[in-house]
Amino acid sequence: MQVILLQDLYKHGVAGEVVKVADGFARNYLIPRKMAIQATPSAMRRTEAVRKNVEARRAQYNDMLNDLARQIDGVELIFGRRAASTGKLFGSVTTQEIADELDRVTSVDINRRRISQQALREVGTHEVPVRLGNELSPTLVITIVPEDELPEFLTARERGFMVTAEEIMIDGFRYPDPPEEPSDAADEAPMPNAEELVAEAAAG
Repeated sequence: MQVILLQDLYKHGVAGEVVKVADGFARNYLIPRKMAIQATPSAMRRTEAVRKNVEARRAQYNDMLNDLARQIDGVELIFGRRAASTGKLFGSVTTQEIADELDRVTSVDINRRRISQQALREVGTHEVPVRLGNELSPTLVITIVPEDELPEFLTARERGFMVTAEEIMIDGFRYPDPPEEPSDAADEAPMPNAEELVAEAAAG
């Protein structure tokens, strides 16, 4: 259904804009709450004054989206999932799960439909574009790890090892122990005592 927004509605548009939404969303949520009205010809005429301000408000809205795009560009989201030895998942990571995790990690709440990717079904690192700003097309880095290897993977990351999901699949990853500090004492020859020096001089 096409509706005219009566107020700015994040993820959908700005006041005065004509947008297409699901029929149920319009009838059960937007219209009863007076957030939108159906875009009939008579409604279009009645809201002409509101609609004249759309371009200015749209510019402000785009600025906000561009700021959000810069915030999330390059953000890595990590998921643990059951997977076969081939790397195929028993299930998938959906766009809704990506949106939810992004909100948890960055507090940026976006509509899953802005995530331009089908559900992910393989272990590995995936670059997932997001349709958000009009100046910057942000990309999320989605890393999927076998769930039984996830604790080891996270521990390695915490210790500064940039292990990848692919490395995890090769017989499991075991991060090395921290290198031992070199011992200066081991490289130094023992100093001779006074008796040894006297004996050496007499022999010479």
